[in-house]
Amino acid sequence: MKAVICCYSSHHGNTGKVVQAMADESGADIIDISAVKQADLSEYDIIGFASGIYAFQFGPQALDFLRKNLPQNKKVFFVYTYGAAKGSGSKGIAQTAMEKNAQILGEFSCKGYTTYGPFKLIGGLSKGHPNEADIQAARSFIHSIIQNS
Repeated sequence: MKAVICCYSSHHGNTGKVVQAMADESGADIIDISAVKQADLSEYDIIGFASGIYAFQFGPQALDFLRKNLPQNKKVFFVYTYGAAKGSGSKGIAQTAMEKNAQILGEFSCKGYTTYGPFKLIGGLSKGHPNEADIQAARSFIHSIIQNS
């Protein structure tokens, strides 16, 4: 089973830490969406999309990458970190994936340290996250996704 995780992680690199743990656990490849705008994903059996939550939803870079690069009829999953609130989580990107007849395998989320906007004034939110428990949960999640697909 060949897997890849397409990741957009900015600010503190929270999502990148979670994705790296998943890749280490599963052997999945990682595509850095901030560096690569186009990729051939047709060779992958399972495709993950990962981003922090920005303004209560997946980063627009991840959504745009999925729109341009996800082939029809693929198995996908979503990973996201959030500082204050999940917002709508993966709802928007999941809807776009379904337009490509994707089979959604699940989603993983955890808190991530943020100093975005007004949170900077109070020293940030979710300090210390993702923590070791979050990382272990991420490893368990990807193991389950790979095992059950």
